[in-house]
Amino acid sequence: MKKIYNENIEKLKDLILLIKKLRAPDGCPWDRQQKKEDIGKYILEEAYEVIDCLTQSDSQALKEELGDLLFQILFITEISTESDLFSLGDVLDEINEKMIRRHPHIFGNIKVTSVQKVKDNWQKIKIQEHKNKKSENDLFADIPRSLPALKRAQKITSIVSTYGFDWKDAKGILKKIGEEIQELHAAAKTGNSLKIEEELGDILFTVVNLSRFLSIDAETALSKTTEKFLRRFSYITEQVSSLGIKLEEATPAQMETLWNEAKTKGLK
Repeated sequence: MKKIYNENIEKLKDLILLIKKLRAPDGCPWDRQQKKEDIGKYILEEAYEVIDCLTQSDSQALKEELGDLLFQILFITEISTESDLFSLGDVLDEINEKMIRRHPHIFGNIKVTSVQKVKDNWQKIKIQEHKNKKSENDLFADIPRSLPALKRAQKITSIVSTYGFDWKDAKGILKKIGEEIQELHAAAKTGNSLKIEEELGDILFTVVNLSRFLSIDAETALSKTTEKFLRRFSYITEQVSSLGIKLEEATPAQMETLWNEAKTKGLK
C-alpha cells in the first residue's frame, strides 16, 4: 500500500511539472495565455463527461475523463500559484480541514445513528460555516448560478428546509403541483408567453421540491428519463428504417405503435 501511495505521489508531481512546462515562457502558446476564467468551461465539460462515464461500465473511459478533470483542476491551481493567490498545498489544507470539520462523528465526539443524521449534521455545520463568513442575507451565495436549473433549485430548497420552510409531507406537494397545473392551463388560455413561462417554472420548481422530499436527485431523475426516451426513440427510428421509409414519412399512429413496442420490449 505504501509503495502504491508513493508511486501516486510521484505521478502527481510529474503531472504538476508537466503543467509548469506548458505554462513556462518556452512552453505552449495556448496554455500560456489561459486565465482562470478561461478554464471554467472546460471544468464543466469534463465534469459532465465524468458523470456520463459513471452511468456506464467503461472503466477505461472513466479513468481517462477523471484524468482530464484532474488536469483542469491542477491547471487552475498552477495559474493561482503563479499569481501568488494560493498553492496546491493550500487547496489540500483547505479540503482536509473542511472534511475533518464536517465529520465530527469520525474526528470528534459526535454520535450518529443513521446516514440521515450524518447528512443533517453536515448541513448544519455547513450553515454555521456560512454564517461565520457571510450575513444571513447571503444564504445562497455559495450556490453557483452556473449549476443546472434543477440542481440549483434543489440545493436552494434544501437550504431553506433547514430553517423550517418546507412542506409537511409529499401529499401537500402533490396537491400544490395540481394547483400549479391548473394555473398553467389558465395562463395558456391568455396566450401571454411571460405568464405561461412563469407558471411552467412554478410547476418545475414544485416538482423539484417533491423530488427532494422523496430523497431523489431531480437532475439525475430527469437525465435517466431522457436517456430512456432516447433508447425508445432509437427503436422507433430503427424499425421505421427497416420498413424502408424515412422517419418524417412515418405516421403518428405508426410511431405510437412502435413506442409501445419499445416499452413492452423492456427498453427502460
